[in-house]
Amino acid sequence: MSARPEKTRLSNEQALQLLRSRDLIALGARADAMRRELHPDGRVTYIVDRNINYTDGCVSRCRFCAFWRDPAEAYVLSEDELAAKIEYALALGGRQILLQGGLHPDLRIDFYERMLRFIKDRFDVHIHGFSPPEIVHIAEVSGLEIPATLERLRAAGLDTVPGGGAEILVERVRARVSPGKCTAAQWLDVMRRAHRMGIRSTATMMFGHVETLQDRVEHLDAIRALQDETGGFTAFIPWTFQPRNTALAGVRAAGAFAYLKTLAVSRLYLDNVENIQASWVTQGARVGQTALRFGANDMGGTMIEENVVRAAGVEFRMDADGIERIIRDAGFIPRRRDCYYNLL
Repeated sequence: MSARPEKTRLSNEQALQLLRSRDLIALGARADAMRRELHPDGRVTYIVDRNINYTDGCVSRCRFCAFWRDPAEAYVLSEDELAAKIEYALALGGRQILLQGGLHPDLRIDFYERMLRFIKDRFDVHIHGFSPPEIVHIAEVSGLEIPATLERLRAAGLDTVPGGGAEILVERVRARVSPGKCTAAQWLDVMRRAHRMGIRSTATMMFGHVETLQDRVEHLDAIRALQDETGGFTAFIPWTFQPRNTALAGVRAAGAFAYLKTLAVSRLYLDNVENIQASWVTQGARVGQTALRFGANDMGGTMIEENVVRAAGVEFRMDADGIERIIRDAGFIPRRRDCYYNLL
């Protein structure tokens, strides 16, 4: 997707002013108008998928995460457990699995290659797997460079890369919330190299913790700049930090007002990213539905299994029928899609 002409592109200062605005209705109307311009057919998409966390062992120990466990006490899914989860997802019409885990110090690239080949040999399923922090970690513990790591993962069955682990792409913020994880520059470098290899990805932003509004704009700027360069992002997913059971438990969770405002600014700023996803997993079905009038054109996945947000004390569930119902109730036409946003 090509960017709009430079003269109409939202500047960083304009984006910051919009984030500071209290006129949520006017901002939502602008984002909704841009959504209609990009997606005039009135369709809202979603995917039937399952999130599979192959391990909760992690050496990163991010302060915002309630899911990780010390590797000595962690689980690693067996092939039988993995197969059972995939079979269940396929029985519900699943087309994709989101394969993510912690940064386990004992799992090297041969483990990931075996896991990918096991899945592809047995199932016709799209593997959306391994966020940039995982890929950086796999490379480091395996003594490999990033390009070689990506090549080997792709050869074993990796299809696309999720945009997790971005948090806020500002080093000062990352030093406070995820000092053991890859840097912002490394996150962007993994995505750049993946895109150049033809591996598409999503991008995310987890906000509402210790970052400033300026930091959110800097994050959006990094995503837009890389998309200008590669065109490899299929979608952008902003979602709110959930503080319960984390080392940042004293932070007050961002509410619907902050979420919808940031979502709308994301739609307006990211003129070169075609799809913006609503985060009903963190905000619930009704706010997710409202997001469809604040710039979002996609409801994400059914998330048959979700563990990371749930570990922080937030659990919203919807099946395909529930997602289609709230899309229709909002006045749109629900359509299933694949990971590349092709309609099924």
